[in-house]
Amino acid sequence: MEKKYLSTQLIHAGRDKRYTQQGVNPVIQRASSIVFDTLADKKHAIAHRHQHTLFYGRRGTQTHFALQDAMTELEQGEGCALFPCGAAAIANSILAFVKTGDHILVTGSAYEPTQDFCQTILADMQIETEFFDPLEGAQIVERIRPNTRIVFLESPGSYTMEVHDTPAMVQAIRAKVPDAIIMIDNTWAAGVLYQPLTHGVDISIQSGTKYIIGHSDHMLGTAVANRRCWPQLRERAYLMGQTIDAETAYQAARGLRTLGVRLKQHQQSALQIAQWLKEQPEVAHVLHPAFSDCPGHVFFERDFSGSNGLFSFVFDQRLTDAQLEAFCDHLQHFSMAYSWGGFESLLLTNQPEQLNRIRPAGKVSFSGTLVRVHIGLEAVEDLITDLAAGFERIKAAQ
Repeated sequence: MEKKYLSTQLIHAGRDKRYTQQGVNPVIQRASSIVFDTLADKKHAIAHRHQHTLFYGRRGTQTHFALQDAMTELEQGEGCALFPCGAAAIANSILAFVKTGDHILVTGSAYEPTQDFCQTILADMQIETEFFDPLEGAQIVERIRPNTRIVFLESPGSYTMEVHDTPAMVQAIRAKVPDAIIMIDNTWAAGVLYQPLTHGVDISIQSGTKYIIGHSDHMLGTAVANRRCWPQLRERAYLMGQTIDAETAYQAARGLRTLGVRLKQHQQSALQIAQWLKEQPEVAHVLHPAFSDCPGHVFFERDFSGSNGLFSFVFDQRLTDAQLEAFCDHLQHFSMAYSWGGFESLLLTNQPEQLNRIRPAGKVSFSGTLVRVHIGLEAVEDLITDLAAGFERIKAAQ
C-alpha cells in the first residue's frame, strides 16, 4: 500500500467501500444473529469467520471490521482485537499466551490495574510476575528464565513518565528467548506517536477510551498484533467472550478522523503549561518525556514522533490534606477523574507513599506531592490562571 502521511491515513483508514456502503463513514451494523440463506453460505462463513466475514455478532459486524482495519493499518500489524476497555485488553492479551507455571516480566511503572491483575488473577493461576525497573534497558535479559513467557512494557510509565529503551530490550530478549511474547501498553502514544511493532514488539495495547474515543463517553480497548501472535490472540480473545458494541466501534472510528489535530493541540498546550510549571518556585520537577531531565528522554527523542497532553509535576513539599483540598476543590477548568485523553483538562494527586505502594521495582526519588495533569483543549491562558490561583490557595492554607 502506498505510504501516506499520518494525517491522511487517519482520514482514510478503515473506510473501505465494503464498510461505508457509499456513505462517508462506516455503517453502524448491529447484529447478534447472522442469517444464512443457504447451507453453502453458512459453510463459507464458518471457513472464513476469522477473515472479516459475517458469522456471529461476537466475531464482529462491518462496523467492527472497519475499526479493526484502521487500527491494524495505523499500528502496522496483522490484526486488531477489540475489548470493552483498556484493562480488558491488557488482561486478555496476557491470558491468551500464559499457562500455570509461567513467569512474566512487567515494568514497575505499569498502570496500577495491570499490576493488580498480575498480583491477583495471575498469582491465583500460579503464574509468577516479576517487576523490573523501567530504565533497565538491555539488562532486563538477566531476569529472563527458561519459563519466561511474556515481557510487558509501558512507555512512558504511568504517573512518573519513564521511557523505555525498547529496541535494546527487544534485541536482548530475542537473543536469549526468541519465542517470548513482548507486549506494550501504548496508550500514551495513541498508537500513532510511537510504532512499537516496527521495533520488534509483538502486541501493542491501548485503552482506546482515551485519545481514540477522545470525548470521555465510551470505553474501549484495542490490541494490535504482529503476524506471529495474531492468530492466537484473535482466537483466544474470542473464546473468552471479548467484544464491543457497534456504537462504540463507530465512535472510535470517527474519533480517528480528528486524532491528529487533537494530539497536536494537546501537545502544544501541554508543552506551554509544562514550561510554565517548570518556572514556578513551588514545583520541584516536571515529568514530561519531551523535557531533557525526564527519565528516558533520549529514547523518547529517538523513538517518538511527538507528545500529547499527559504529564506530571512534583511539588517541592508534601502537601497536607488541607492544602490539597484548597488546591483541588476550587479549580475552575481542571476536574478530578480517573482517566484522560478527552477534550477536557483533568488532574489527579498522589502522595509519595501512595506512589511507592504501586512501585514494586523501586521507590520514587522525590518527597513532594505528585500531580498528574491532562491538558485538554481549553485556552492555555485559562488553564494557567486556574493553576496559579490554586498555587495561591496552597500558600494561604499553610
